[in-house]
Amino acid sequence: MQLIKPDINIDFIGKYKIGFFISTILILISIGSLIVHKGPNYGIDFIGGTIIQAKFSEQVPVGKIRSGLSEIGLNDASVQNFGDNENNEFLIRTSNPQMSGKDLSKKIVETIKISTGISPEIRRVEMVGPQVGKDLRNKALLAIFYSLLFITIYISYRFEQKLLLSGVTAGSLMTAVYFLSVFNVGMAIVIAVAFIVTIGVFWILKLKYAMGAIVALLHDVLITVGIFSVLDLDFSLPIVAALLTIIGYSLNDTIIVFDRIRENIKGAKTTEELPALFNKSINGTLSRTILTSVTTLIVLFSLYFLGIEILLNFALAMIIGVVIGTYSSIFVASPIVLAANQR
Repeated sequence: MQLIKPDINIDFIGKYKIGFFISTILILISIGSLIVHKGPNYGIDFIGGTIIQAKFSEQVPVGKIRSGLSEIGLNDASVQNFGDNENNEFLIRTSNPQMSGKDLSKKIVETIKISTGISPEIRRVEMVGPQVGKDLRNKALLAIFYSLLFITIYISYRFEQKLLLSGVTAGSLMTAVYFLSVFNVGMAIVIAVAFIVTIGVFWILKLKYAMGAIVALLHDVLITVGIFSVLDLDFSLPIVAALLTIIGYSLNDTIIVFDRIRENIKGAKTTEELPALFNKSINGTLSRTILTSVTTLIVLFSLYFLGIEILLNFALAMIIGVVIGTYSSIFVASPIVLAANQR
């Protein structure tokens, strides 16, 4: 099956400035939103607290539910509709560490029954301690950090046969991150600095493909997290799973393009030939890239529109990641490798 003609010749490299401009705008919006909101909108998994899913037999005003919750000390609780309005289901969230234990569901049922006149059915109760939430948050950041570093080791070996050099660099960075985390330095700051240092080291050591791959993957993760921040959606463990999946998907696209680039530039005698050869490589893999992305998106859109409510944020993260990942393989990773080759 071929969606695109084999002789197509789109000047992707010639439009790299447009691609960089779009990426810069999206990254600035993402960073700005994260600064304004003081980080992602962490779910119960990462900040600790309790979440209760309650179902009513008929429509109930949200105000009456909040009024009942305030009677038992849950003044900080947020109440929002869950699923379709006709289902009369609500999610009740609270970060109050004192409101936990086996009697919590019973207390909520009793107080809401008094305030609304209807006894709700408790469908789900999840409780996470604040310390556990903090540990999960740090481990999620480390999982993303380590996965990206191991990917760069693989890329360096696969395309440049510099396994030892990249391995020593990655090992040094992992050791530094570990010791800084022991001294209670903010994990997000430590990893952000580590990534900046990593990109600089790769540029100095001329690890061209590894640098292109890690910049593109950071681009995909940051924009996905930023869009979730802009939309004020919960950032929970399933979203971390989605980010790791996005990293794998985007890397797969990037490697396909890099393989073709490596084959085509072997015969290049001058750097002036490189832009045309890079364009030829991207166009040569374009049909496969689009076909893979479209079929993946069909599944994800089906999951988003037809799946259950609890999977919607996961599906949305995957949709954003697939679109951004496909874009970055062409307009971010490839131009960076070209710039490094020309240097």
